[in-house]
Amino acid sequence: MTFLELAKSRYSVRNYLPKPVEEEKLNYILECGRIAPSAANYQPWQINVVRDPDLKKKLEETYAREWLKQAAVILVFLGNHQQGWKRSDGKDHTDIDIAIMADHVTLAAAEQGLGTCWICNFDAAMCIRVLNLPDHIEPIAYLSLGYPAGSTDQVSRHLKRKPFEEIIKFDHV
Repeated sequence: MTFLELAKSRYSVRNYLPKPVEEEKLNYILECGRIAPSAANYQPWQINVVRDPDLKKKLEETYAREWLKQAAVILVFLGNHQQGWKRSDGKDHTDIDIAIMADHVTLAAAEQGLGTCWICNFDAAMCIRVLNLPDHIEPIAYLSLGYPAGSTDQVSRHLKRKPFEEIIKFDHV
């Protein structure tokens, strides 16, 4: 499979089979995230892998969507703003680094036949309490992870893209 084929096959999964993710697949996916590039190679990140049913239930309360309960795993991407690279104007690149890492994970999951969905609209303050995070660690995004169940309209929705010419500009002033 080419990279383009892989990228086109990935979509936001919101319907999962009640099947656990194998440890070797999970570790492979996490390793793909671990090796992601970051600004100045500072790697200001952590991933909290949530599989424990009690902890998962508490975390699900931070994003009240029934479909999240179906996912075998919730990956919580955490940013350490004390470690993140800052541009000369002060812009903190921690969120960008986390996004790059999470994208590596989503594509690795798709390669392994697993589905993911980015979740950013969660109650961050509640997540901090549930995971007992220190002040300098921010929960930036969740990824649900598991085996997709059935067909979905999300695949075709994912492929509805703006035209190439509208997005890509060559030597445009």
